[in-house]
This record gives sequence, structure tokens and C-alpha cells, in this order.
Amino acid sequence: MHSFGYRANALLTFALTILALMCAIASFSDNFNFPSPSAQIQIVKFNWFQKQVSLTMNITADLQSLFTWNTKQLFIFVAAEYETPQNSLNQVSLWDAIIPAKEHAKFWIQTANKYRFIDQGSNLRGKEFNLTLHWHVMPKTGKMFADKLVMSGFRMPEEHR
Repeated sequence: MHSFGYRANALLTFALTILALMCAIASFSDNFNFPSPSAQIQIVKFNWFQKQVSLTMNITADLQSLFTWNTKQLFIFVAAEYETPQNSLNQVSLWDAIIPAKEHAKFWIQTANKYRFIDQGSNLRGKEFNLTLHWHVMPKTGKMFADKLVMSGFRMPEEHR
């Protein structure tokens, strides 16, 4: 007959093996999800305070297709992307949020940028820029993945008040 310790060890090893197998299957099943998120951002108003730019934005998004049974939450943020003579890509984070559940993943919000958007070299006047909605899907198990939607065609005003 086997001792109690031997039986407990065998049971624990079997349970952990099954748990690890279930986590691997859950992580692998996310590869079969082909999300189709949509978003639109409109700039309602530009406000300039010396060298700082404040944007009022309408953000409409449907990110429900990013949620699967393995999704814990989404981290999303809006970034302004533009070129300068010194750098081919400049990114400034304007707004972010955490979406904890699929029910909250379809939304409309009017908001001002949470983070400073500073025109350090006074070279943003009249400059074209993109607004990009980035998201990071945080799963319950497995690897995290990220993607984005780029919305182009925005332009800074030539003059500020």
C-alpha cells in the first residue's frame, strides 16, 4: 500500500498537470478569434495655452469583438502622432482608459486630453497629425497582444489664441 504522502503527491501532480493543460488550451484558443473593432474620433475644439494644446474630442468605439472568454480587460489609449524635422515619429498620449468587461466596450465619450500636449518647438502650427487608438488585450492566461486603429486627416490650427 502507498503512504498518504505518496498519494497526496500523485493527486497534486495530476491536478496541476490538468490545470496547466487547460491554461495552454485557453491561450491557444485566442488564436481563432478574429476581432473587428471600430472607432472614430472627432476633434470638437482646440485650445492653446501658451505652448500647451488642449483638445476636446468625441471618441466613439465598439471594441466588443476584442473580448473572448479568456479576456480579463482592455487597456486603451489615444495618441497624437506627427512628424518633425528632428524625428520621423512623435507620439503624445492624450487619453487612456481600462475597460473591465465586454458590456463597457461599446462607448461614446466627450473628453479633453488627460495628458499635456506641448508644442515645444512651436512647429505644430498648421501641421498634420494622426490620432491613433491603441489597445492592449490582457488575457486571464497566455500572452498579451496589442493593435491599433489610425485615423488621419487632422490638422493643427495655423494660429492660436
